[in-house]
Amino acid sequence: MLARVPAPRIVALQGSVPLVTMEPFAEFLVAMGYPARQLEHPRDGTFSHDSFGSSEALAGTLAWHYEREGIVPLLIGHSQGGMLAIRTLHELAGAFNAHLAVWNPLRDAPEPRTTIVDPRSGRERPVLGLQVPWASAIATGKLPRLLLGQWSMLERLTQIPDTVGEFTGFAMEWDPIAGNFGSIEPYVATGSAAVRNVVLPSDYRHVLLPLAAGLAREPATRSWIDTYVPGAGGSPPAGVDTTNLIHAADIWHSLKKHWCREAQRLLAATAPS
Repeated sequence: MLARVPAPRIVALQGSVPLVTMEPFAEFLVAMGYPARQLEHPRDGTFSHDSFGSSEALAGTLAWHYEREGIVPLLIGHSQGGMLAIRTLHELAGAFNAHLAVWNPLRDAPEPRTTIVDPRSGRERPVLGLQVPWASAIATGKLPRLLLGQWSMLERLTQIPDTVGEFTGFAMEWDPIAGNFGSIEPYVATGSAAVRNVVLPSDYRHVLLPLAAGLAREPATRSWIDTYVPGAGGSPPAGVDTTNLIHAADIWHSLKKHWCREAQRLLAATAPS
Protein backbone atom coordinates (compact mmCIF):
# COMPACT_ATOMS: atom_id res chain seq x y z
CA MET A 1 0.00 0.00 0.00
CA LEU A 2 2.77 2.47 0.95
CA ALA A 3 4.54 1.77 -2.35
CA ARG A 4 1.72 3.68 -4.09
CA VAL A 5 2.25 6.97 -2.21
CA PRO A 6 5.15 9.46 -2.15
CA ALA A 7 8.02 8.51 0.16
CA PRO A 8 10.24 10.99 2.00
CA ARG A 9 13.78 11.27 0.72
CA ILE A 10 16.34 9.80 3.14
CA VAL A 11 19.83 11.23 3.62
CA ALA A 12 22.01 8.43 5.05
CA LEU A 13 25.23 9.79 6.55
CA GLN A 14 28.21 7.47 7.02
CA GLY A 15 30.84 7.44 9.77
CA SER A 16 34.15 9.28 9.78
CA VAL A 17 36.16 6.20 8.76
CA PRO A 18 33.73 4.49 6.39
CA LEU A 19 35.18 0.98 6.42
CA VAL A 20 31.46 0.21 6.37
CA THR A 21 29.40 2.98 4.76
CA MET A 22 25.64 3.41 4.98
CA GLU A 23 25.31 1.61 1.64
CA PRO A 24 24.39 -1.78 3.20
CA PHE A 25 21.83 -0.15 5.48
CA ALA A 26 20.26 1.58 2.49
CA GLU A 27 20.21 -1.79 0.72
CA PHE A 28 18.33 -3.18 3.73
CA LEU A 29 15.72 -0.44 3.42
CA VAL A 30 15.32 -1.06 -0.31
CA ALA A 31 14.96 -4.82 0.29
CA MET A 32 12.24 -4.04 2.86
CA GLY A 33 10.37 -2.05 0.22
CA TYR A 34 11.64 1.54 0.41
CA PRO A 35 11.97 3.24 -3.02
CA ALA A 36 15.63 3.23 -4.03
CA ARG A 37 15.29 6.57 -5.83
CA GLN A 38 14.47 8.24 -2.51
CA LEU A 39 17.78 7.07 -1.05
CA GLU A 40 19.96 8.07 -4.00
CA HIS A 41 22.06 11.22 -3.99
CA PRO A 42 20.63 13.34 -6.84
CA ARG A 43 24.09 14.04 -8.28
CA ASP A 44 25.78 10.64 -8.34
CA GLY A 45 23.15 8.09 -7.31
CA THR A 46 25.03 6.85 -4.26
CA PHE A 47 23.21 5.71 -1.14
CA SER A 48 25.80 6.85 1.43
CA HIS A 49 26.72 10.48 2.13
CA ASP A 50 30.04 11.84 3.43
CA SER A 51 29.81 12.94 7.08
CA PHE A 52 32.58 15.53 6.78
CA GLY A 53 30.33 17.76 4.72
CA SER A 54 28.94 21.10 5.84
CA SER A 55 25.85 21.27 8.04
CA GLU A 56 25.09 24.59 6.37
CA ALA A 57 25.08 22.89 2.98
CA LEU A 58 23.00 19.97 4.23
CA ALA A 59 20.42 22.30 5.77
CA GLY A 60 20.17 24.19 2.47
CA THR A 61 19.88 20.88 0.58
CA LEU A 62 16.95 19.79 2.74
CA ALA A 63 15.17 23.03 1.82
CA TRP A 64 15.98 22.52 -1.89
CA HIS A 65 14.39 19.06 -1.83
CA TYR A 66 11.38 20.26 0.18
CA GLU A 67 10.64 23.00 -2.34
CA ARG A 68 10.63 20.45 -5.19
CA GLU A 69 9.17 17.36 -3.55
CA GLY A 70 6.84 18.72 -0.89
CA ILE A 71 8.40 16.61 1.89
CA VAL A 72 11.40 17.54 4.02
CA PRO A 73 13.96 14.68 3.83
CA LEU A 74 14.65 12.42 6.81
CA LEU A 75 18.13 12.01 8.31
CA ILE A 76 19.87 8.81 9.44
CA GLY A 77 23.47 9.13 10.61
CA HIS A 78 25.94 6.52 11.81
CA SER A 79 28.70 7.63 14.22
CA GLN A 80 30.13 10.87 12.76
CA GLY A 81 27.13 10.91 10.43
CA GLY A 82 24.87 11.15 13.47
CA MET A 83 26.83 14.18 14.61
CA LEU A 84 26.30 15.86 11.22
CA ALA A 85 22.57 15.06 11.37
CA ILE A 86 22.29 16.65 14.83
CA ARG A 87 24.48 19.60 13.85
CA THR A 88 22.18 20.20 10.88
CA LEU A 89 19.19 20.34 13.22
CA HIS A 90 21.03 22.99 15.26
CA GLU A 91 21.97 24.76 12.01
CA LEU A 92 18.30 24.99 11.07
CA ALA A 93 17.59 26.34 14.56
CA GLY A 94 20.01 29.24 13.98
CA ALA A 95 22.81 28.06 16.28
CA PHE A 96 25.59 28.89 13.83
CA ASN A 97 24.24 31.25 11.15
CA ALA A 98 21.61 33.99 11.02
CA HIS A 99 20.75 33.05 7.42
CA LEU A 100 21.08 29.84 5.42
CA ALA A 101 21.37 29.68 1.65
CA VAL A 102 19.42 27.20 -0.41
CA TRP A 103 21.95 24.58 -1.54
CA ASN A 104 21.70 22.92 -4.95
CA PRO A 105 22.92 19.30 -4.59
CA LEU A 106 23.16 18.82 -8.36
CA ARG A 107 25.80 21.55 -8.59
CA ASP A 108 27.01 21.14 -5.00
CA ALA A 109 26.82 24.90 -4.64
CA PRO A 110 24.66 27.50 -2.90
CA GLU A 111 21.97 29.40 -4.72
CA PRO A 112 21.77 33.20 -4.37
CA ARG A 113 18.78 33.08 -2.02
CA THR A 114 17.97 32.21 1.58
CA THR A 115 14.28 31.48 1.07
CA ILE A 116 12.12 28.93 -0.72
CA VAL A 117 8.50 28.86 -1.80
CA ASP A 118 6.81 26.55 0.67
CA PRO A 119 5.08 23.91 -1.49
CA ARG A 120 2.31 23.44 1.08
CA SER A 121 1.37 27.05 1.72
CA GLY A 122 2.60 28.65 -1.49
CA ARG A 123 4.27 31.36 0.58
CA GLU A 124 7.91 32.37 0.71
CA ARG A 125 9.74 31.16 3.81
CA PRO A 126 13.37 31.09 5.00
CA VAL A 127 15.52 27.97 5.07
CA LEU A 128 16.15 28.80 8.72
CA GLY A 129 13.57 27.15 10.95
CA LEU A 130 12.68 24.34 8.56
CA GLN A 131 11.61 21.24 10.52
CA VAL A 132 12.81 17.72 9.67
CA PRO A 133 10.00 15.20 10.35
CA TRP A 134 12.30 12.52 11.81
CA ALA A 135 16.02 12.02 12.34
CA SER A 136 18.19 9.37 13.92
CA ALA A 137 21.74 9.00 15.20
CA ILE A 138 23.37 5.58 15.58
CA ALA A 139 26.35 5.22 17.96
CA THR A 140 27.26 8.90 18.00
CA GLY A 141 29.45 9.89 20.94
CA LYS A 142 31.35 12.83 22.39
CA LEU A 143 34.83 11.27 22.44
CA PRO A 144 35.26 11.54 18.64
CA ARG A 145 34.15 15.16 18.80
CA LEU A 146 37.09 15.81 21.16
CA LEU A 147 39.54 13.89 18.99
CA LEU A 148 38.36 15.62 15.81
CA GLY A 149 38.23 19.08 17.39
CA GLN A 150 34.49 19.51 16.88
CA TRP A 151 34.21 21.72 19.97
CA SER A 152 30.97 23.46 19.00
CA MET A 153 29.11 20.15 19.16
CA LEU A 154 30.27 18.93 22.58
CA GLU A 155 27.39 20.50 24.51
CA ARG A 156 24.92 20.34 21.64
CA LEU A 157 25.42 16.69 20.71
CA THR A 158 22.74 15.30 23.03
CA GLN A 159 20.50 18.40 22.90
CA ILE A 160 17.78 17.96 20.28
CA PRO A 161 16.12 21.20 19.08
CA ASP A 162 12.62 21.80 17.75
CA THR A 163 13.80 21.67 14.12
CA VAL A 164 12.98 17.96 14.21
CA GLY A 165 9.57 16.51 14.97
CA GLU A 166 10.81 13.15 16.26
CA PHE A 167 14.31 11.90 16.99
CA THR A 168 15.65 8.44 17.84
CA GLY A 169 19.11 7.93 19.32
CA PHE A 170 20.74 4.49 19.39
CA ALA A 171 23.70 3.73 21.63
CA MET A 172 25.61 0.94 23.35
CA GLU A 173 26.67 1.16 26.98
CA TRP A 174 30.09 -0.24 26.12
CA ASP A 175 31.26 1.50 22.97
CA PRO A 176 34.85 2.78 23.27
CA ILE A 177 34.75 4.37 19.82
CA ALA A 178 31.81 6.56 20.87
CA GLY A 179 33.32 7.11 24.32
CA ASN A 180 30.82 5.00 26.28
CA PHE A 181 32.40 2.97 29.07
CA GLY A 182 29.45 1.39 30.84
CA SER A 183 27.00 4.27 30.63
CA ILE A 184 25.19 6.38 28.05
CA GLU A 185 24.40 10.09 28.07
CA PRO A 186 20.81 10.22 26.79
CA TYR A 187 19.51 12.57 24.15
CA VAL A 188 17.09 15.17 25.50
CA ALA A 189 14.74 17.63 23.83
CA THR A 190 15.40 21.33 24.29
CA GLY A 191 11.74 21.99 23.56
CA SER A 192 8.88 20.04 22.04
CA ALA A 193 10.73 17.44 19.91
CA ALA A 194 9.73 13.84 20.70
CA VAL A 195 13.00 12.12 21.63
CA ARG A 196 13.54 8.39 22.20
CA ASN A 197 16.70 6.67 23.41
CA VAL A 198 17.29 3.03 22.45
CA VAL A 199 20.03 0.94 24.10
CA LEU A 200 21.48 -1.65 21.73
CA PRO A 201 22.71 -5.12 22.74
CA SER A 202 26.25 -5.34 24.08
CA ASP A 203 27.39 -7.77 21.39
CA TYR A 204 26.78 -5.29 18.56
CA ARG A 205 29.90 -3.65 17.10
CA HIS A 206 30.20 0.09 16.43
CA VAL A 207 31.77 -0.10 12.98
CA LEU A 208 29.48 -2.89 11.78
CA LEU A 209 26.12 -1.34 12.76
CA PRO A 210 25.08 -0.46 9.17
CA LEU A 211 25.33 -4.13 8.09
CA ALA A 212 21.65 -5.00 7.96
CA ALA A 213 20.91 -6.08 4.37
CA GLY A 214 20.87 -9.78 5.31
CA LEU A 215 18.08 -9.19 7.84
CA ALA A 216 15.68 -8.39 5.01
CA ARG A 217 16.62 -11.54 3.08
CA GLU A 218 16.13 -13.96 5.97
CA PRO A 219 12.38 -14.77 6.30
CA ALA A 220 12.44 -15.05 10.11
CA THR A 221 14.12 -11.69 10.74
CA ARG A 222 12.16 -9.95 7.99
CA SER A 223 8.88 -11.11 9.54
CA TRP A 224 10.03 -9.95 12.99
CA ILE A 225 11.01 -6.55 11.61
CA ASP A 226 7.69 -6.12 9.81
CA THR A 227 5.70 -6.68 13.01
CA TYR A 228 8.07 -4.85 15.38
CA VAL A 229 6.61 -2.13 17.60
CA PRO A 230 8.91 -0.12 19.93
CA GLY A 231 8.43 -1.04 23.58
CA ALA A 232 6.13 -3.98 22.86
CA GLY A 233 8.67 -6.60 23.90
CA GLY A 234 9.04 -9.90 22.11
CA SER A 235 12.19 -11.97 21.76
CA PRO A 236 14.12 -11.94 18.48
CA PRO A 237 13.79 -15.10 16.37
CA ALA A 238 16.01 -18.04 17.34
CA GLY A 239 18.31 -20.03 15.10
CA VAL A 240 19.26 -17.16 12.75
CA ASP A 241 21.73 -14.30 12.80
CA THR A 242 20.03 -11.35 14.52
CA THR A 243 23.01 -8.98 14.64
CA ASN A 244 21.85 -5.36 14.19
CA LEU A 245 18.20 -6.44 14.31
CA ILE A 246 17.05 -3.96 16.98
CA HIS A 247 18.01 -0.67 15.34
CA ALA A 248 17.12 -2.00 11.88
CA ALA A 249 13.61 -2.90 13.06
CA ASP A 250 13.18 0.32 15.03
CA ILE A 251 14.28 2.50 12.12
CA TRP A 252 12.05 0.62 9.69
CA HIS A 253 9.09 1.15 12.05
CA SER A 254 9.81 4.90 12.20
CA LEU A 255 10.23 5.15 8.44
CA LYS A 256 6.91 3.43 7.75
CA LYS A 257 5.22 5.78 10.20
CA HIS A 258 6.66 8.93 8.64
CA TRP A 259 6.23 7.64 5.10
CA CYS A 260 2.50 7.35 5.79
CA ARG A 261 2.26 10.62 7.73
CA GLU A 262 4.18 12.76 5.23
CA ALA A 263 2.32 11.28 2.27
CA GLN A 264 -0.96 12.20 3.94
CA ARG A 265 0.26 15.76 4.54
CA LEU A 266 1.47 16.11 0.95
CA LEU A 267 -1.76 14.77 -0.51
CA ALA A 268 -3.83 17.02 1.75
CA ALA A 269 -1.79 20.06 0.69
CA THR A 270 -2.19 19.30 -3.01
CA ALA A 271 -5.84 18.24 -2.95
CA PRO A 272 -8.20 20.65 -4.75
CA SER A 273 -10.10 22.88 -2.34
